[in-house]
Amino acid sequence: MKRVLLLGGTTEASALARLLAGAGVDAVFSYAGRTAAPVAQPLPMRVGGFGGASGLADWLRGAGISHVIDATHPFAARMSRNAHAACAALGLPLLALQRPAWQPGPGDDWQPVPDIAAAVAALPDRPARVFLAIGKQNLDPFAGLPHQWLLRLVDAPDSPPLPRAQMVIARGPFTVDGDRSLMAAHRITHLVAKNSGGAGASAKLQAARDLGVRVVMIDRPALPGCATVATPAEALDWLHLHQTAPALRGV
Repeated sequence: MKRVLLLGGTTEASALARLLAGAGVDAVFSYAGRTAAPVAQPLPMRVGGFGGASGLADWLRGAGISHVIDATHPFAARMSRNAHAACAALGLPLLALQRPAWQPGPGDDWQPVPDIAAAVAALPDRPARVFLAIGKQNLDPFAGLPHQWLLRLVDAPDSPPLPRAQMVIARGPFTVDGDRSLMAAHRITHLVAKNSGGAGASAKLQAARDLGVRVVMIDRPALPGCATVATPAEALDWLHLHQTAPALRGV
């Protein structure tokens, strides 16, 4: 019997959860727990961390999981690495549901950078108006810069995470018209974004193109290799075609 752990947090993960539920697949949906009100799912849900790769392996064994699908955010590198290590230790099949990265097009003014530190260095020395669209986890490195910040967060923080920051509390997907209006109203000169891919967060890139805003684009982290698909339907096909995993081994 198949029993699936779906590591979620993306739009694609929610779409796959609906497919799994509709197909009657025994599955558990896991959230990292970084938002106060995660989107409800049609599968049993688990919220919170596992305690590293060894903790995840213990949980997988105890829950009788036969297959793992990693549909986390492309920048949730620690979780993806832990999933890879735990599945390797237990001999479980692992699939990554990973949406394609964004690519610059005609009219884009992009500066690709490898990581957060490089994004900090890519911003100008003189004060600018920066839409920092990277979530709430990696804001501290920007604190010493002289800019006016626009932050868009899912949950309101207890206090402003950066000096001179204005916050918009909203959950995507967003529209091009809405992001264009937002960026124009705040006179944004620079956009800092993670290359998460997908349609739900791409509106800001079209808006930046329309407004002539420079984009500092943070590349995805390198992750261990595993079987990868780009759509929820392909993930369901992989699961149906994949043989049931062997009995779990000790670690």
